[in-house]
Amino acid sequence: MKSWFPVACLFACALPGAAWAQDSTPASERPAFSFLRQNEDWSKFFEAENAESWFDRIKHIQLSEDGNIWLSLGGRLEARYESWKNFGFASPNDDSFVVSRLLAHADLHIGESFRFFLEGKTAQATDRDLPGGRRTLDLDTIDLQQAFVDIEFDVEGGKLRLRPGRQMLLFGAQRLVSPLPWGNALRTWEGITAEWTDGPWTITGLATVFVPVDKTDFNTPDDDLTLYGVYAQRKPVDGQPGLDLFALANERPNVTINGTTGSEDRVTLGTRVHAKRGRLDYEVEVAYQTGEVGDQDVDAWSVASQLGWKPEGWSGSPRIWVGLDAASGDDASGGDVGTFHQLFPLGHAYFGFIDAIGRQNIIDTSVGGQWSLDEKTSVGIGLHYFRLMETDDALYNAGGAAYRTGFDDSEVGTEIDLTANHKVDRHTQVYGGYSRFLAGDGLASTGPDEDVDFFYFGLRTTF
Repeated sequence: MKSWFPVACLFACALPGAAWAQDSTPASERPAFSFLRQNEDWSKFFEAENAESWFDRIKHIQLSEDGNIWLSLGGRLEARYESWKNFGFASPNDDSFVVSRLLAHADLHIGESFRFFLEGKTAQATDRDLPGGRRTLDLDTIDLQQAFVDIEFDVEGGKLRLRPGRQMLLFGAQRLVSPLPWGNALRTWEGITAEWTDGPWTITGLATVFVPVDKTDFNTPDDDLTLYGVYAQRKPVDGQPGLDLFALANERPNVTINGTTGSEDRVTLGTRVHAKRGRLDYEVEVAYQTGEVGDQDVDAWSVASQLGWKPEGWSGSPRIWVGLDAASGDDASGGDVGTFHQLFPLGHAYFGFIDAIGRQNIIDTSVGGQWSLDEKTSVGIGLHYFRLMETDDALYNAGGAAYRTGFDDSEVGTEIDLTANHKVDRHTQVYGGYSRFLAGDGLASTGPDEDVDFFYFGLRTTF
């Protein structure tokens, strides 16, 4: 059955931009919207009485005369049209459909130390006649995305925040832990995080379990899928680069990785360094994994890097970049495990928009650029060349599942991504793109090897 909601969203998303384009409330007094809405600070926004936009009136609602109790409301509406040809490198896997989601939240503050945040969602999709149908990535009828309490303390010059409850997690560049903003149904976890902030440093400890999507019923935590550890971040300051340090542990029951089967207990240790130096910028992230799968040892690694450059004097402030991403694989089936586990990544941002490739047993050499046509519109291009690290291991998809085996050639293929983004106003954005994956010789030896075409167009409104 076709759903009316996604189609309606395509029209509804465009309305707020037109209705509120004349909103003149000073932007300097309004925090920027964040994907994680709990990161927005509306405590000093007091423009409700003079606001020209209805959206402004719900961002700071005083519930007590002294202003210590206040409520912020908001949401995000997004719809995206997708068209596929030869999905999964197979013909005739062709289809077009619409995915959409609505998020709405309430953020209640009591004094400076207590807060309750509640966010609900519905994620919908029209009929999807591709392998998997309407997947858990696409559909979550109605559910609770986040529900947590914040309790803050002053501790030795810094601040300590305890956050028990259901919450989305996002660390660093989202290579290992991300709420997966491209996935229509999103990700979330349940447990507790403790965040200590002092100057440029933020150190977060977490003890959580993953909450998988049940498409038609209420989502419940899976106690067998744990994620815990520490993630520390230092912002770039005083000429020093930004620095991340992390130790993350995860558990999964009854997995099979290149012929080795058993429950997985794995620890990921790593660091990320990033900085801007004039017209140059760079980023390097390395990770090492140890642990066990069944009674076999884990010994795996990954490296991600990117170097960017903004040419001087060029119109549109273009940025040109080159990158190299590599993640280890197994050199033989069975026995000790050398395949990197990508955890909960945002692979979409690093391995092409077609999402055919995961950060496991892969080498990705990439180059691209982004240009601003004006202050509201930008376009970009990215080119990826994929090869297997080990032909005795599998090709893994964006979800981390073994997708193809039996390779006699390491060449997977080449993907080109063309993107465009336009900001209608502070609330509404329009985006779209086209991607093509040219299958390499390695795919031909493992099954269908048709080239893949992907076109998408989306609308997003945040309030």
